[in-house]
Amino acid sequence: MRTGTAAATAHVDRFVLDRLPPAEHWPQIRLDESLYCYPSRLNAASILLDRAIERGWDQRPCMGLGDDMWTYADVADCANRIAAVLVEDYGVVAGNRVLLRGANAPWMVAAWLGVLKAGAVAVTTMPLLRAAELAKVLSKCEPAVSLCEAGMEAELQKVTGGPIAIWGPDGDLNVAAAVKSGEFTAVDTAATDPALLASTSGTTGDPKVAVHFHRDLLVIADAFEPILRAGPDDVFVGSPPLAFTFGLGGEVVFPMRAGACTWFCDEPGPAALAELIARRQATVCFSSPTAYRAMTMLDPRPDLSSLRCGVSAGEWLPRSTFELVEHELGLRLNDGIGATELLHIFISAPDAEIRPGSTGKPLPGWEAAILDADGAPVPDGRPGLLAVRGPIGCRYLDDERQTVYVHNGWNFTGDVYVRDADGYFWYQARADDMIISSGYNIAAPEVEEALLTHAAVAEAGVIGTPDAERGMVVHAFVRLTDPSSATDALACELQDHVKASIAPYKYPRRITFCAEPLPTTPTGKLQRRGLAAPLGE
Repeated sequence: MRTGTAAATAHVDRFVLDRLPPAEHWPQIRLDESLYCYPSRLNAASILLDRAIERGWDQRPCMGLGDDMWTYADVADCANRIAAVLVEDYGVVAGNRVLLRGANAPWMVAAWLGVLKAGAVAVTTMPLLRAAELAKVLSKCEPAVSLCEAGMEAELQKVTGGPIAIWGPDGDLNVAAAVKSGEFTAVDTAATDPALLASTSGTTGDPKVAVHFHRDLLVIADAFEPILRAGPDDVFVGSPPLAFTFGLGGEVVFPMRAGACTWFCDEPGPAALAELIARRQATVCFSSPTAYRAMTMLDPRPDLSSLRCGVSAGEWLPRSTFELVEHELGLRLNDGIGATELLHIFISAPDAEIRPGSTGKPLPGWEAAILDADGAPVPDGRPGLLAVRGPIGCRYLDDERQTVYVHNGWNFTGDVYVRDADGYFWYQARADDMIISSGYNIAAPEVEEALLTHAAVAEAGVIGTPDAERGMVVHAFVRLTDPSSATDALACELQDHVKASIAPYKYPRRITFCAEPLPTTPTGKLQRRGLAAPLGE
C-alpha cells in the first residue's frame, strides 16, 4: 500500500487527531511518490532503529557523549526498555503524549525513540525552559507522563501534577527499564499518525505547536540526502538542542537514516563544538552562522580539516561569513532555510551548486514562490514573501494562527526573499525585521552584513528604534574584535563603511558598542528583541 492510500489510525487516544486544523485550513501537501514512496503503515522509530539492526548495523557506533559511545544495538535495547516502561508501568496507549526534557545525549534519543515505538506522541521541550513556559506547553499538549533527565525536574515539578520518570544515575526510569527484557514490538502506526509535537514561540509568548507525522521524519532525511550524501562512515556533530527540529533532524534522524554516528557536545558554545570536531574527526556539522564565524576566530583553533560538510541554518548566512569560513577552514557552508512548522530545511544547495549569499533552490519535492501580501506572484528580482509547499505542511495543534501561516494552500514562512532568473532564492529579512525609516524599507540583515565586512567587527545586530523625525532609525549593536577600540571615531568609520557598501540611506544612525556577546536564542539565532531590552523597548 502506498502513500496515497489512507490507512486507519492506530491512535486509541485521538487528542492530537481531533485538534488538527480543519481540512480547508491545511496547506497543499504535494507528496511526489517518485521521490518519497513509503508504506501506508510505518513507525518512524522502527524504520530508523529496527531496520538498522536488520541491516547488520547492530554493532556500529550510533551516538556518543564524552567517552561513552552507544552502538545501534545499545540504543535499540534502551529504547525498547523505555517503551515497555511506558506501556506496562504507566499505561501509555497509542496517541498519548509524552513530554521529553533533557540535554542532547544518547538517553534523550533513546527516550524519544521509545516514545515513538510505543505509538505515543513525543513532546520535545528546550532544556532552558522555566516553569511558566513549560506550563504553556503542558496546557496545550496534556501529556500522560513526562520523561526528564535528572537535575532538570525542578521546573517541571512546579507545573505538572502528572507522573515524571527520571533518567540518570539511580533514576526511577533507569530502575524500571532495567527489569524489562529489551524486546518490544513497535506499535503498528499509520504513516500519517502524529509522532511529534514541536513548539515554536509566538510573538505573544504563547507557543504554537506543530504536528508532524511518522512519515514526515523520513521525508526530511530523504529530501536532504542530495546535500549530505551521508554514509555509514560519517561522523555527525551539531550545536542545536534536540528539541529544536533543526537539531533533531541533523543530529538524530539524518545520521540514523544513513547508518552513521553522532557525537553530542557536552558543553555549550563554539569552542567546545570545535574541540569535539577535532577530537572525533567529525565529517558533518549542523550549526548556526554565528557559531561557524566564532569557530574561525578561536585562538588557538583546533584542527577542523576533517569536516566535509557544514550545514548552516537557524538564521541567515551572510556572504561575508560564508567567505570567512571558506577562507579560514576550507569549508563551503551549505546554507538552508527551514521551519518548525515544516519540520526541517526545504531550500538549500549541494556543494557544486552553491552561490555564496543565496540560500539555494527548493529541495526535491518542494516548490517555492515569491508572492505579495495578496498572494499574487512577484516578478523575479523583486522582494516578496516566501511561500512554500511540498511533502510536509504546517498543521498547528488547535490554534487559530493556522490561517496566518497558511493561505491558499501555501505555507508562508514570514521571510522576505528575492528569486533570481536562475531560480535561486536570496534572503532579504524576516518580514518583521524590516525597518521603515523616512519611508524607506531597510532590511536589518543587510546592514548587519555590511558591518560584518569591517575588520574591527566581530558581531553585529541591527534593529529599528523610534525617532521623532524619521519614525524609526537604524540602530546597530556592535561587538568589536578589540573592545578597547570602541570610540566615537570608530563609530563614524563604521557608518562610512556601511554607506560605501550599500545604499547610504541604510547606514546605522545610532551605534552601540557591546562588551559582551550579542544575545542569542537557545538555538543560536541572533535575538534582536534582546538588543532592544537595554533601551527599554
